[in-house]
Amino acid sequence: MKILPVKEECVTMHMVTIDKSKCDGDGNCVNVCPQAVFKLDGGKADPVNMSECINCLTCAENCPQQAITVNEI
Repeated sequence: MKILPVKEECVTMHMVTIDKSKCDGDGNCVNVCPQAVFKLDGGKADPVNMSECINCLTCAENCPQQAITVNEI
C-alpha cells in the first residue's frame, strides 16, 4: 500500500479590530457579516469569532463610523 503525503492547506488568519472610540454600536457589522464574526457587547461591536473571518471586508465597508480594521496576520 502506497501512502500519499497529506496536502497542507494554507490558512490565512485575520486580525479584526474595533476602534471603540468610534463604534456607536449600531450593529451593522453584526448584521452584514456572513461569518458571524461580531456580537454586540456593552453597546459596542466585539469580534468574537475572528478565526471565521474570510476577509470579505463587508463589515468595514458597512461601518459608517469607519471603526473596523481587518489585517492579515
